[in-house]
Amino acid sequence: MTAAVYDVVVVGAGPVGENVADRVVQGGLTAAVVERELVGGECSYWACMPTKALLRDAAALRAARSLPGARAAVTGELDPAAVLRRRDEFAARWDDGGQVAWLERAGIALVRGTGRIAGARTVEVTGADGSAATLEARHAVVVATGSSARLPEIPGLADVAPWTSREAAAAPAVPARLAIVGGGVVGAEMATAYAALGAQVTLVARDGLLPAVEPFASDLVARSLKAAGVVQHLRTEPVRAHRDAQGVVRLVLADGSAVEADEVLVATGRRPRTDDLGLDRFGLAPGDWLRVDDSLRVLGPDGAPVGDGWLYAAGDVNRRALLTHQGKYQARAVGDTIVARARGAAVDLSPWGRHAATADLRAVPQVVFTDPEVATVGHTSASAAAAGLRVRTVEHDLGSVAGAALHADGYTGRAAMVVDEDRQVLVGFTAVGPDVGELLHAATVAVAGEVPLDRLWHAVPAYPTVSEVWLRLLEAYGRDAVPVVAGAA
Repeated sequence: MTAAVYDVVVVGAGPVGENVADRVVQGGLTAAVVERELVGGECSYWACMPTKALLRDAAALRAARSLPGARAAVTGELDPAAVLRRRDEFAARWDDGGQVAWLERAGIALVRGTGRIAGARTVEVTGADGSAATLEARHAVVVATGSSARLPEIPGLADVAPWTSREAAAAPAVPARLAIVGGGVVGAEMATAYAALGAQVTLVARDGLLPAVEPFASDLVARSLKAAGVVQHLRTEPVRAHRDAQGVVRLVLADGSAVEADEVLVATGRRPRTDDLGLDRFGLAPGDWLRVDDSLRVLGPDGAPVGDGWLYAAGDVNRRALLTHQGKYQARAVGDTIVARARGAAVDLSPWGRHAATADLRAVPQVVFTDPEVATVGHTSASAAAAGLRVRTVEHDLGSVAGAALHADGYTGRAAMVVDEDRQVLVGFTAVGPDVGELLHAATVAVAGEVPLDRLWHAVPAYPTVSEVWLRLLEAYGRDAVPVVAGAA
């Protein structure tokens, strides 16, 4: 069989794979992507876009009801059917024709099927009809296969046909009762969405609600979910599951209590899609996360790049940051790196060089679209301490900021910044409150740019906006952050 030859072969055509291919094509190389499902991947059809569409209508309604004049104009309730129809539109009705057309316009070849690395720079593709094709890469193969939901080994759970994040994002109807196992981002967001859509939601979270964020943020979200009628079983977990003849799912919990629901969503983590990629021929275990260096070359068991460095991994599959925007950031870095190496140009792997994905370790932003939103970047107080940094954390009541009071009556929220005391730079930021996601990029710039506090004093927030919280945080930090001018009175 004659192999088709490209400069770069990408396995996986989600947002990460698409961006890798686009970047190398813009750099003058040829590229092909291999995809066994829908072009556009998890984010387009079962994650970012449809889930945020599920959440947006309720958020807009809450915003209107927080202002007296707008509240008087709201005469009806949320229409779940209309929400689901809009969700379907954002998921392109699970048709990837638009994404395929984009690949064609970008000059990227698409090969449908399951890709498997058969040797150095060689990918074999098996189509759904059993057809076979061989692709050879002159310069690099990039694994961008992403991750899938991980189901815990709970007796009976697999037999109740549980939802994963995919089924939750694409459900054709709202169940009367929904049990959610897992209190991370997916669990918290889907509890918010389905409670607003009219389901009776019960959340079971062994590690608590949003355990990776600052406690004040998770506490505020927990209070809001309770007010929305979400029953929370925290610090416990299911020990067995059963669906009866009437279709009712019963979860028995470790604390002796039980939960009954019509559907159960399991949101307890992710696993890499590396099971059948052929990685065992390079000493890597199928089903494991791929370890990479800062240029995203896959490292073998000996810690050295596989082969001569032709194999890369970007996105969820390398476990650096399981977020679409970070995966696309990695895609830009790896694409530029492959082009540079192909042309024999210098590769900048300095701490903030364009070919190094160091933001994955220092400045990862994330918004949790609960009610209220949680926006974070960089370290929390706990993670900074665990990293051995000498830090100081200061907090401020967002509701006391003039812009927040204008934004909504009874605005409730809080913000905190984590300061590296040795370098006097911001290393973390968290905010919780309505629409705080729009505050996040300023914090990301400050963390990624390592802006000294004495410079942040000169970044004056406009009045009256919620961003005035930056001034209040600096004031709370204290006079030591104020630059001293020689000879000043």
